[in-house]
Amino acid sequence: MSGRSDKIVPLAVKIVVSGGLGVGKTTFIGAISEIEPLDTEAAMTQVSVGVDSLVGVEAKTTTTVALDFGRITLDPTMTLYLFGTPGQDRFSFLWDDLVEGALGTVVLVDTRRIEDCFPAVDYFESQGAPFVLAVNRFDGADRFDVEEVREALGLSPDVPVLECDARSRDSVRDVLGALMDRVIGVRATPRRRTAALTR
Repeated sequence: MSGRSDKIVPLAVKIVVSGGLGVGKTTFIGAISEIEPLDTEAAMTQVSVGVDSLVGVEAKTTTTVALDFGRITLDPTMTLYLFGTPGQDRFSFLWDDLVEGALGTVVLVDTRRIEDCFPAVDYFESQGAPFVLAVNRFDGADRFDVEEVREALGLSPDVPVLECDARSRDSVRDVLGALMDRVIGVRATPRRRTAALTR
């Protein structure tokens, strides 16, 4: 007997969930995590008045001040580790550390405050990292076609834009599936180009 274990060790994949303040990042991760999600929610205080705009999310009483964290095992060979970024611009200095080593990103959008996702979109476009844009459907919010959202944000045609409900495990699963398809597509493209050049 060799004593070697035949147990499969799953591949660990880091995924970032980003977007503006109050867009549903903590809810998104909590909806699918198989472990009790770690969050760094803190009460909104008077210090944030005039700094963090709550227009459209006036009922919000807590906010992420560092990160959210969750985990989901896709199958015996792969586990996703989900890291949520804080939504306020004043905490954007944490983003570089949170995205290091990430395979891809979900950028959540709230159509009531669509301008709040510009910093995240700009950041991940500048990083050249694969991302998908997920329009979180809030009760009572105006509905827009995903192509209208793409046009409003100036996204290229190859960036997937889809609707989601961050409270729904199935909806979150679909968004993560779309991201994994995007990551695989982006990573496969250079190989296809190389193969075409060697023909």
